[in-house]
Amino acid sequence: MIGDRLAQVRVSKKLSQAETAKLIGVAQATWAQYEKGKRMPSVETLNHIAKVFNVSTDYLINGETPNQNAIDLKKTDVLSYDGKPVSDEDLAIIRAILERNK
Repeated sequence: MIGDRLAQVRVSKKLSQAETAKLIGVAQATWAQYEKGKRMPSVETLNHIAKVFNVSTDYLINGETPNQNAIDLKKTDVLSYDGKPVSDEDLAIIRAILERNK
């Protein structure tokens, strides 16, 4: 539940509800309602919360964390498979396939 994750990120930073509410720009009662699941933050507020606590909105909403093993091929110059470097030609093919299947 989103309220549980909001409470988790707040507690992980050792902040009170009042401190967190001030940081986010909402009333303390509003933050308490978010944590209890009685009220949902707006998309704008949710984005702000994610930035303040350095988490993704996906984590706040669904509890999903980014795949730590994900590779950004746009930023990768060297890729290996089974311990062997993938050639530039093969890397270009992989990028083209991934781009087509977005």
